[in-house]
Amino acid sequence: MNPTPAQKTTPLVSPASAAVVRDAPTQLFIGGDWVSAKEDRTFEVVDPSTGDVIATVSDGDIADGISAVDAAEKASEAWKATPPRRRSDVLMKCFHLVLEQAEWLAQLITVENGKALADARSEVSYAAEFFRWYAEEAVRAPGEFGPAPSGANQIIVNHEPIGIAVLVTPWNFPAAMATRKMAPALAAGCTCILKPAAETPLTALAIGEIMRQAGVPAGVLNIVTTKKAGPVVSAMLHDKRVRKLSFTGSTGVGRTLLREAADQVVSCSMELGGNAPFIVFDDADLETAVAGAMVAKMRNGGEACTAANRFYVQKGILADFTRRFAEEMAALKVGPGLAADTQLGPLITEAAVAKVERLVDDAVAKGARLVTGGSRWNGDGFYYPPTVLADVSPGAEILREEIFGPVAPVIAFETEDEVVRMANDTEYGLVSYVFSSDLKRALAVAGRLESGMVGINRGVVSDAAAPFGGMKQSGLGREGSHHGMLEYLETKYIAASW
Repeated sequence: MNPTPAQKTTPLVSPASAAVVRDAPTQLFIGGDWVSAKEDRTFEVVDPSTGDVIATVSDGDIADGISAVDAAEKASEAWKATPPRRRSDVLMKCFHLVLEQAEWLAQLITVENGKALADARSEVSYAAEFFRWYAEEAVRAPGEFGPAPSGANQIIVNHEPIGIAVLVTPWNFPAAMATRKMAPALAAGCTCILKPAAETPLTALAIGEIMRQAGVPAGVLNIVTTKKAGPVVSAMLHDKRVRKLSFTGSTGVGRTLLREAADQVVSCSMELGGNAPFIVFDDADLETAVAGAMVAKMRNGGEACTAANRFYVQKGILADFTRRFAEEMAALKVGPGLAADTQLGPLITEAAVAKVERLVDDAVAKGARLVTGGSRWNGDGFYYPPTVLADVSPGAEILREEIFGPVAPVIAFETEDEVVRMANDTEYGLVSYVFSSDLKRALAVAGRLESGMVGINRGVVSDAAAPFGGMKQSGLGREGSHHGMLEYLETKYIAASW
């Protein structure tokens, strides 16, 4: 079968984007002030739906990064000494102010990232939840007290702020990835420097202004936007005052940062790449499985580390699942994210489109069959259509690389052991998805999968109250939940006699 390709909606006129970005800050945020980069350099921010420049933002360098560390150090002792209840109140104020400006933030995300407005609205809600969750967690830092087994002394265990934290976030969730790091850092009593992605700096800067309005003290949060991320982050990691790095991004960059952090033995949290398997057993409810596949694949247009990357479908349900899935994919409306009927926006850059195109072409050359999509559009913007591939060869690159786009390769399997082996045949281990009406089997398979998270009969696992993170080359540490705040605390043991 070959469903009709998804229809591209009519582009919006450029003034709509201009109106959205008009009130967004564009300077560095250091020590509570909006300041230009020391060398007064700037870089351009592009609307992926058109390729047009929508803003110019301050381009910080090493000196600006160190100025941010200076500001974080100056504010550190006072913020550490701030009562947890006061820190909680500030974070709850951030939560409410984000919700008050949710629609503008969603539109801002859409304009600089490209995602459909419905996706952006969901992201803002998710981002706000981290402020609320960690407002509640701020007053629950753990501690222990009790006698030593020998009876010679008392054992006291405290958890103290780790110190100045450098937070490096990606472009795919410019609001949520920032709040998922900033909120626990502030809740724990740490000051921080946020380095957002150069593709999407406006959202981070806008949230910085909201946090300033909420009462975050000067220097507790600093934001350095830059096109020279490597040198700037390296300089901060080699400053002995910096004690924490939290990074979300590719595994390759993560490895580089781990080497950099080793020089000063900086504590690291790493949320890295994924290659998520999506497993559908014969006994799965077809409607539930297809709906789950659409969420797991197409949330954020496929540009997510949690996106389903490989669809393993048992042979008894393979034909029906592939047909229904392709129909749903082909029906998606593609166009500029601000358009009311858009369900899938553009990819982030032309390079992203070229990568997806390369992976699809390689799969087809190795025997895969295009069920729908597979041919990029010409014209403005960085678009690629929703695509489903069947009969994908085990040697196709698309099964080894993180796609980061709206493409779903479908692979048949026969037995449970076979699919577990195929699912685990990757260096990544972030998330997996299992669909079956047999809960006992689904839980057993989940236990055999080498991933930090598993969704059973659902296509989304992210939750501010859940520990987010992976195994193998997908990272170190956890974000979200109580575990997320522990990443910003150090354990101190005191042996006391009296």
